[in-house]
Amino acid sequence: MTNCALILRNGTVVTPDGVQQADIGVADGKIVALGTPSGAAREVVDANGLHIFPGLIDAHVHFNDPGRAHWEGIETGSRALAAGGGTMFFDMPLNSSPPTLDAASFDAKLAVAQKTSLTDFALWGGLTPGNVDKLEELAERGVIGFKAFMSNSGIEDFSSVDDATLKAGMKRAARLGKLVAVHAESDAITRELSQLALAQNKTSVRDYLDSRPVRAELDAIQRAIALAAETGCALHIVHVSCGAGVGFVVAARAQGVNVTCETCPHYLTLSEGDVEKLGAVAKCAPPLRTKLAQDALWRYVAGGAVSTIGSDHSPSPPDLKRDKNFFKVWGGISGVQHTLPLLITEGNVNREVALQSVARLTSFNVAERFNLPPAKGRIVAGADADFALVDLKQKFTVRAEDLFYRHKHSPYVGRALTGRVVRTILRGQTIFRDGKIVSPPVGRLVKPQP
Repeated sequence: MTNCALILRNGTVVTPDGVQQADIGVADGKIVALGTPSGAAREVVDANGLHIFPGLIDAHVHFNDPGRAHWEGIETGSRALAAGGGTMFFDMPLNSSPPTLDAASFDAKLAVAQKTSLTDFALWGGLTPGNVDKLEELAERGVIGFKAFMSNSGIEDFSSVDDATLKAGMKRAARLGKLVAVHAESDAITRELSQLALAQNKTSVRDYLDSRPVRAELDAIQRAIALAAETGCALHIVHVSCGAGVGFVVAARAQGVNVTCETCPHYLTLSEGDVEKLGAVAKCAPPLRTKLAQDALWRYVAGGAVSTIGSDHSPSPPDLKRDKNFFKVWGGISGVQHTLPLLITEGNVNREVALQSVARLTSFNVAERFNLPPAKGRIVAGADADFALVDLKQKFTVRAEDLFYRHKHSPYVGRALTGRVVRTILRGQTIFRDGKIVSPPVGRLVKPQP
């Protein structure tokens, strides 16, 4: 092999199909050889003792740019992603201001991302009442899909959809060849239970958890699946929090419905007891569930029924995380930096989930489900040289001072993890190494294939 810019030698390569010892040759940002290449290169990295994962693709983040960069911002968010082995993110249409609901708002977000993103990125468009006629122009811009909320989003300028709006949006999306993702919680159930609790001055953590029961999630998942079956729309259920929800997806797929689902590290590693112990830093929606629900979720993950895992990184300034009324606290977990170590620790180490399954959930399946170009999500000749180099022998404790977030809080602070990301490579260029960002912003927009 000749004329390589980079060779990774002596590493253990993790692919969706298995784990193998192999060297990797890179030229012009692409993988040009995989196996035992010979020859020299401008840069040689000795990856002995390291596992080389495909760069993590996080399909679910809220970096809140433009308009709410003081909550996070694409600059800090993408740096945290890279520190966790991530090479690409999909930014949700909220909580930026304006939300990504038309071509103009897409262009505004794109301008920020092209200037500040350390990693590659894709952008979600929104589906809300009143913007169904804007879906075509968003599709022309290259959105990855359309995101809708079936319950209150918590953001005034991103309204939830009723079933009629969701059906109309799904019909339009199907014609455009685009996927619809839904936050699946019943607005009727969660609103009624929340109002009842507040009317009785019940504002504790436990009261909040009780106001968003599993049945609210299951009700919405069933309705979304029925609409997808009726319209022929591809559907993705985001942040499924319980095994029962995945079970509905499995059953629908068996009936020919084009539906997949995502879960998140916090549903796999934290439970109701943690939110009662940690408080606002562990508040999310759907909320954390019981250990029983978590165990069922892990069984589906291990069995391959869950398609993707995304962080649902949804930060806010600290003042929004402080209120005696837990219903008023901002609900979002900061976690984009630790998806890989969490899955390695809780999945591979504690539950014996194969490393190739971790790679599939965080990279290959994401690229496949969202129809990314074949250059993404794979360690094969011709693909982009996107890698996360992980030392599986290293154990570390998450510290606030090591977080790259704008606001240094996370429910994982103090947690002992196995598997430290020591280097992240994007298109052959090292962007993170040994705890430091070592590159200027080099991220590019990636559009799904037609």
